[in-house]
Amino acid sequence: MRWLHASIGSAGLALIFTASGVAQITPLSERVFNEQVLRPNGQPVVPLYEGYYQNPDNSYQICFGYFSLNTEVDIDVPLGPNNRIEPAEFDGMQPTHFDRVPAANYRRHLCVFSVNVPEGFGQQEVRWTLDTGSEALMTPGKVLPSYILDEPDSDGRGEVAPVLSFEESGPAFKGRNGFTGERRRVAVGDPLTLSVWIDHPEERVWVGWRHHQGPGQVSFGQPEMVVPTADGVATTTATFSAPGEYLLRVQSINRTASFEFHCCWTNGYVPVTVVP
Repeated sequence: MRWLHASIGSAGLALIFTASGVAQITPLSERVFNEQVLRPNGQPVVPLYEGYYQNPDNSYQICFGYFSLNTEVDIDVPLGPNNRIEPAEFDGMQPTHFDRVPAANYRRHLCVFSVNVPEGFGQQEVRWTLDTGSEALMTPGKVLPSYILDEPDSDGRGEVAPVLSFEESGPAFKGRNGFTGERRRVAVGDPLTLSVWIDHPEERVWVGWRHHQGPGQVSFGQPEMVVPTADGVATTTATFSAPGEYLLRVQSINRTASFEFHCCWTNGYVPVTVVP
């Protein structure tokens, strides 16, 4: 899959030699990215267009994920010129915290947020530009027929996105659109309890919590877990290193290998105000 300025493929990076014989490193915007270029640190984070799907009201949801080429460090890029969505009306939901390469069998962070565009959006683009320190990378999201995604279920593979709730009898949500729960409040250094109730036809549903936005660092008591029953609850804690406004992301899927089939999981978000 190759997109403007960022791509994943089978080729590695290359050097270009000028007539004078001086080697020049290929600009990031012309490279092909894959696991062969993973390093402990110092590498970029590549924004990715994942595809799109249609909503019941005939609007469209364009999905974006990212591929960090760093195995030992996380990277933070605040919203602004180095981390922006264009047109500006779609800006603001992208992550500002980028986790290192996952240790699981999936190697990148898939559809961590989506952008809603109206019916008749046509061949217009939603562009995500990300500069993690060396060069800006941009990926364009479009409503292209060849990149349509199954959502929230897949008849062909029999995959079904889990139904989640942030309260035992609270609003239920399902699919990648994402549901934002009520704002929580906690002090720096105090653990915040996070629970998510799960309903799914299969047992052993995976749940993963991530730091999506916010100025400090977030430590999860158990960032990933498997709920053994088809109807259960997953609970963890989050501890924050600095005051500010945060957004936490939870994703749930029946098994992590299904991420690579681009179906079917559920996104949820929890805003948190952290006080001194």
